[in-house]
Amino acid sequence: MGRRFTQAETGAAGAEAAPPGPCAHDIHWAGETRSALGVAFLLFTALFALDAGFGSLDVARGVLWTGLAGLLFGILLPPRVSVHPGLLSARGLLRTKTVRTDSLVSVRCSDGVAQRMILRDSEGCQVEIDPTVLVRNPAMWHLFDTDSRSSLRHGTLLHGATSLRQLAQRIDRETAHTVFKVSDLH
Repeated sequence: MGRRFTQAETGAAGAEAAPPGPCAHDIHWAGETRSALGVAFLLFTALFALDAGFGSLDVARGVLWTGLAGLLFGILLPPRVSVHPGLLSARGLLRTKTVRTDSLVSVRCSDGVAQRMILRDSEGCQVEIDPTVLVRNPAMWHLFDTDSRSSLRHGTLLHGATSLRQLAQRIDRETAHTVFKVSDLH
């Protein structure tokens, strides 16, 4: 009468299962999700209250404001990024994208207002994440860095070694800054 737990098969059918070993998730994801929900709810409340105040609120407008708030939430919701040994996954609202970090082919970083890191593996899979996710989560960075170095050693990483080196330097700077700040040496 209890629950039965079985191990996932290996191979194509078990490809969705997480590999054994340590796993690291974005520790800031829940807070960012609450913020996205708060902003969407604030918009919904403001529009609903304004419409009710002017006396023009009806069912159609209520559905419109609900849809608009839902759309804003969908836009603001960050993907949930997790790193397993050999895999990096980004789960969005509708689908999950996974890339093998131990066989990366290219890593591209785009600078600007919304920084993005595009990872592509030897199987053709591609994931786009915000590099600050790796900066803010040392456990994720450690797993990702270990696997990306494996890609470099095996020669699969053809483009992006410089981007990874710059990201590593950024993480080292921020770590040193945090250590100085915490120890009151800044």
